[in-house]
Amino acid sequence: MKSDPAARRFAPTALMLGNVVTGCSVLAPAGMLPELSSGLDISIRTAGLLITFGAITLCIGSPLTAWLTSRIERRLLLTVTLALLTVGNIGSAFAPDYASLLTIRLVMLAIGALYTPQAAGTAAIIVPVEKRGSTIAYVFLGWSIAAAVGLPLITFIASHYGWRTSYGAIGGLGCLSFLLLLWRLPAGLKGTPVDLKTWSEVGRNRTIVLLLAITMLQMSGQFVVFTFMGPLLKKLTDASPDAVGLVFGVYGVCGFLGLLIATRIVDTWGPYRTSILFTSLLLAGIAGWALGAGNLALMIASVAIWGLGFASTNSMQQVRLVAAAPSLAPATVSLNTSVLYIGQAVGSAAGGALFARDLLHTIGFVAAGFVVLALAVVGLTRPRPAVATVAA
Repeated sequence: MKSDPAARRFAPTALMLGNVVTGCSVLAPAGMLPELSSGLDISIRTAGLLITFGAITLCIGSPLTAWLTSRIERRLLLTVTLALLTVGNIGSAFAPDYASLLTIRLVMLAIGALYTPQAAGTAAIIVPVEKRGSTIAYVFLGWSIAAAVGLPLITFIASHYGWRTSYGAIGGLGCLSFLLLLWRLPAGLKGTPVDLKTWSEVGRNRTIVLLLAITMLQMSGQFVVFTFMGPLLKKLTDASPDAVGLVFGVYGVCGFLGLLIATRIVDTWGPYRTSILFTSLLLAGIAGWALGAGNLALMIASVAIWGLGFASTNSMQQVRLVAAAPSLAPATVSLNTSVLYIGQAVGSAAGGALFARDLLHTIGFVAAGFVVLALAVVGLTRPRPAVATVAA
């Protein structure tokens, strides 16, 4: 296989931009629930089901597509996936009604589920062993950019130009990302095939099961609030669409900062202590939202603290899963992505049920309860100290 060094240097950026498109595709409805509600003549809760059902599709699709496509050449696999995400977003912009929009979204995400885990696996192939960790973290940065920049822009565009324009903008970004990936990702890349026996090994590993439970609880707690953050800010503080976009921006920027801090301290603190720190920040932020509900300044400050934990906690989960069983890493990283989406589905469904009953203050406390459970399970995964052996 011919190798173009310049192409390989830029390939991680092309993969990362694909994650920006994927992140925006998954998160988009959260930034424009009011516009979807009024434009399609549906309730806010019904609009929120785009996230709930989308997350269910993603959690099923991620491990299934990882297994079915593990033998396909990576550039072909990733470019076709990104092309279908692009077509799905453009199709969403022209959806005539809610049923059509939901159908397009479910088909788009069923295929798009494989992009993030496969992009991470591809990143590990195209760089030297000593750079794999930082390169995978860089590729995952696309999700932080989607939250920090993409979601506020989606909110701004939807509030000023309509939700259809927002979907069109994501489609345009997808076209650009597709071309970059096609241009810069080397051909002939093959990953390690996923064997069905791998999943049974994962299920027998207690530490991995506990780590996956942490991911689900952390995500459930966040998405109880996050899915309906815009409408909650509007109802509780009468925040304008631009103010809502600002809050999403604070969330994303702080998430980016938290990820940078976690990357800098994890080698000295260790993954367990770093995970404890950022899960505690997650809890502090969501608890602050619950206690400060109704006060915009307090809610923004709480979102900033919460944001510090949202990306870094998931990053630490990836690190700990790989360390727990290196040979199972391709399967556990994919399964962690799936469990993450289960958490999104559980959280958004719980948040929707509470929102529909106008239990706006209760939402924050339920979210905090999930994160309390997550922190408790993190404590159960504390590494055992090494037993010293004394020479006779």
